[in-house]
Amino acid sequence: MAEFLKLKKSNCKNCYKCIRHCPVKSIRFSGNQANIIGDECILCGQCFVVCPQNAKEIADSTERVKYLITSGEKVYASVAPSFVANYGVGIDSLTEALKKLGFAGAEETAIGATIVKTEYERLIREDKRDVLISSCCNSVNLLIQKYYPEALEYLADVLSPMQAHCQDLKNRYSGCKTVFIGPCVSKKEEAARYGGYTDDVLTFEELTNWFKEAGVTPEKSIDNNNQSRARLFPTTGGILRTMRERDPDFTYLAFDGVENCKEALEEILEGKLHNCFIEMSACAGSCANGPVMEKYKKSPVASAMAINKYAGSEDYVVKQPDKSELHKKMTFLNAKSSMPTEEEITAILRKMGKTRPDQELNCGSCGYETCREKAIAIYHGKADISMCLPFLKDKAESFSDNIISSSPNAIIAMNENLEIQQINKSALQLMNISRASDVMGEQIIRLLDPAVFIEVMQSNKPIHNERRYLTEYDKFVEQTVIYDSEYRIVICLMRDVTNEEKAKVRKENVGRTTADIADKVVENQMRIVQEIASLLGETAAETKVALMKLKESIANE
Repeated sequence: MAEFLKLKKSNCKNCYKCIRHCPVKSIRFSGNQANIIGDECILCGQCFVVCPQNAKEIADSTERVKYLITSGEKVYASVAPSFVANYGVGIDSLTEALKKLGFAGAEETAIGATIVKTEYERLIREDKRDVLISSCCNSVNLLIQKYYPEALEYLADVLSPMQAHCQDLKNRYSGCKTVFIGPCVSKKEEAARYGGYTDDVLTFEELTNWFKEAGVTPEKSIDNNNQSRARLFPTTGGILRTMRERDPDFTYLAFDGVENCKEALEEILEGKLHNCFIEMSACAGSCANGPVMEKYKKSPVASAMAINKYAGSEDYVVKQPDKSELHKKMTFLNAKSSMPTEEEITAILRKMGKTRPDQELNCGSCGYETCREKAIAIYHGKADISMCLPFLKDKAESFSDNIISSSPNAIIAMNENLEIQQINKSALQLMNISRASDVMGEQIIRLLDPAVFIEVMQSNKPIHNERRYLTEYDKFVEQTVIYDSEYRIVICLMRDVTNEEKAKVRKENVGRTTADIADKVVENQMRIVQEIASLLGETAAETKVALMKLKESIANE
């Protein structure tokens, strides 16, 4: 099956919002990315609607439809009744605009809705099922097929209005191709799964982009057709409002929003609902609030008002097909995974740091309602332990606390008022403080000269490894001061270098003493040399005199 709802990986930002809003949790989070699990997805489009980063995209069918038209086929559009709310124009105006794009013609899907509601009336009258659920919404159909297979017997085995209308168009315009245009992504899946009815599907967004590309603007005009009661179908309870025949022994109910539909299905399977026809729509507000309604133009309330105003009070005059032509077989589509044992869930919870029931906060930040649901998702490979915000917070705090408390360097953190917010054990020892509570919240001036901290805050330039002497503590420190303007915190790190300084002084003293001794030794040596030289000089002179006398004496002889 084709991928109809995709992820633009570059935009996913680990917010888990899509998981929180997915009613069936068909999203896997891995590699810091959210990935849609196609086999489990019911294509309600909620992840597309709520994604703050626009990371979800619907598969675009525009080029395929253009190819259908340019290939020479006669292509007719079946336009969902909610178009009046999206474009603010009538069907005549929209048909003319679509013809400019190359469509052979266009009609309202409400014609098919008339056929479907008539078949529902027949089923209630003749089938006599205890409970009958409408099958117009493909997301509801997928919900039942994948998650509530026991309720398949209650699901009306009838074509959707889209399929019924496209079939009707093909009967009236032999050999034509049909394209459904509406506010729903799920219809793309329905068209692909049940071939032979709808050849392709465009969303309102795709059509709007095509109009812009082609320079086509539908004329702002509203036509009037009283035989158009089925235009109410895309509103909550709209199917019920079009049904003329009512069985007095039946209760007629309408539920919108997947969560409400799930609750109703649970009630049905528990045997709490009997003798009722239930209209179900996956979207809160029904199709008038579909995932691809261009909400920047209309609010859900305004959409419903526009649709109600456009609808007539009489039914379309249409030829009702034989019931065999409207039959649609919907089977179980297995999407359920095996459940982990209680021991396996407990083991995963322990890894999440939840060893006691009171630690299961069920905060929902990960996207799952409870910590146990999250543990089951981890078991199925859908989630990761790191998605737990309290777990990450505790882990980060524990990690940073261990680093700070174990650091041999003194660390002090202050707010912009220079009030102490955190101080570690090394800082307490450096400044002879008994307990951190004695100084927490106090001004730093109580411990240190604040001038350097004020200077760093004002200049926003950090000071690194500046050597200072703390007179009041008789300590030498190598000090680093950083100001974090984003978090408005001043951090001071001090490395005690007192021993280094004292060793340096001792070394300098030894050097000076050694130099003095060397000077004295040299001086003494020079004196001795001089004395020796003097003695040698006197001896040499006496010897010279004696030798001269000896020479004279010899010469006289």
